Amino acid sequence: MIIKIILGLIGLGVVVFVHELGHFIAARLAGIDVEAFSIGWGRPILSKMIGGVEYRIGIFPVGGYCRMKGEAEFKEALTNNSVIIPREKGTFYGASPLKRILTAVAGPFANALFAVLVLSLVWAIGFDVQTLDNKIVLASEIEGKTFPADAAGLRSGDRIIAINGKKVSNYTEIQEQIAPNPGATLDLLVERDGEQVAIEIKPQLDPDTGAGRIGIYFWTDPIIETVKAGSPAHIAGLLKGDRIISVQDMPLPYSVALYKVLKDRPSVVNIEIERNGEVQKKELILSYDDQGQTNIGLEFKTIKYRAVARSLPDAFVKGTTETWKTLTVSIKSLAVLFKGVNLTKAVSGPVRITYMVGDIAAEGFGQSFGAGFTAIASFLSLISISLCIMNLLPIPALDGGLIILFFIELITRRPLHPKAVYWFQMLGALFIFSLLIFSIFGDILFLFGKK
Repeated sequence: MIIKIILGLIGLGVVVFVHELGHFIAARLAGIDVEAFSIGWGRPILSKMIGGVEYRIGIFPVGGYCRMKGEAEFKEALTNNSVIIPREKGTFYGASPLKRILTAVAGPFANALFAVLVLSLVWAIGFDVQTLDNKIVLASEIEGKTFPADAAGLRSGDRIIAINGKKVSNYTEIQEQIAPNPGATLDLLVERDGEQVAIEIKPQLDPDTGAGRIGIYFWTDPIIETVKAGSPAHIAGLLKGDRIISVQDMPLPYSVALYKVLKDRPSVVNIEIERNGEVQKKELILSYDDQGQTNIGLEFKTIKYRAVARSLPDAFVKGTTETWKTLTVSIKSLAVLFKGVNLTKAVSGPVRITYMVGDIAAEGFGQSFGAGFTAIASFLSLISISLCIMNLLPIPALDGGLIILFFIELITRRPLHPKAVYWFQMLGALFIFSLLIFSIFGDILFLFGKK
């Protein structure tokens, strides 16, 4: 847990640092003096003046900040009952509205550029993709309730081979089409008994994730790929390559059927396996947490393929395309937050994001350095894109809110009133603080669920 948190803090800190670096570079180019640029927060443990800027390393080395000269001069104007914010040369408000807009935009732009560069690097190196087949299992067979897949006429054993005319061959490609489209009508092409069947389906909104869901799992043959040391599966004597034939005397045609048995929380599970052509019986001794979850300690065989390394120009094009696709999907997903989503689960705060970054990094590096780098780079690019979008929202105290404020000043050609800036910022600070408290509350529930 501690290692995951440390890795998560480093990863999240990199993304925030890139954002502030964007503001720093833009401010310097716009002629705005930067008083301090810090890596990390809190009391400086190291600092040095270079070119009129105090460069710092904070005692809490996560993220950072860029403090520009005169950013808070509107407060001084309020204290002096002035109707105009001082506009001294080299200060933030002394710069033209257009320069302030460009400085505000530079932070989110840096995050988008960071995502492009990171994803380009991933494609230039090449990476392994671990996914599942496009053969499906109806979730209704496991969960005991109906979903859009049942109403549309899908069957367990079907293979989804195209969605809206686009060919798909695995779980990842299918989810990329379904998850961003709750409520939209999708045209599926399914392979069934050697024939192709056209099916129209409308994904429902999953309130816990905000993603579209049609009610399918993906078929995996119950062949064991890994067994975790010290787990119930390891203690029971299960080995890599074993094929589970039955559980509690029920045939196991696909791996996800195992979790149907576990819904009743049996403390002892009798299984039959096939090993080297022989049938053997094993016994699993299980325990469950407060949420009814158990960790058997095994994983089933999945599909693995290699995305080969690309030339630098091709990798850059691919990185840019992937960034743009993620940007558009993320913007589209914002609207879903107002359609009955469980915000305590769907909205992640800093604690949960830190845990997720660390968890992905730890799991990836546990496989290999290459897998760890690819996993953390891809997830950091996603967070960087999310930070870009969130900061461009027209909310006071965020970059987007400031851009709106300065744009009004640019159009009206009238200087901002200190009181207007003050209340605008106060309203934004209250909103951000409320959102932070709400997200941390959700994070706490998330972490308790992990124990």
